[in-house]
Amino acid sequence: MASTFTIRVNGRQHAVVTDADRPLLDVLREDLGLTGTKFGCGEGACRACTVILDGQATQSCITTMATAADAEIETIEGLASGDQLHPVQQAFIDQSGMQCGYCVPGQIMSATALLREDPHATREKIIDAMTGNLCRCCNYGNILAAVEQAAARE
Repeated sequence: MASTFTIRVNGRQHAVVTDADRPLLDVLREDLGLTGTKFGCGEGACRACTVILDGQATQSCITTMATAADAEIETIEGLASGDQLHPVQQAFIDQSGMQCGYCVPGQIMSATALLREDPHATREKIIDAMTGNLCRCCNYGNILAAVEQAAARE
């Protein structure tokens, strides 16, 4: 049975009429047109669908609308400020942190959540936080370098 849910995405409030158990990922992509968040496995295992929900990196494919209701959600589309890329986005460019690019939005969102919590995270903390973000191209070395660059910024 459909209900109305209020979510705040990238600073804008949206009322969405949908089922309570519908995945947040589907609402972002299909209802709000925010296609930067990717569908990977549909089981929360690959983290291609990572968004920041109330400050925490969250897999949107396994987050229901009932859980997301009244939450602050940030997607990859919300990171840049006009033409100014977010430092993590810029670091991914600087360090060639993408090959095919499919996993990059989820990688960037996970890294952003980590660095908001621990702005100068150590290599070990970065590896621990990013474990589970799968990259089909196996570009993990460059992804790590990108997150380390973002953590080193002053």
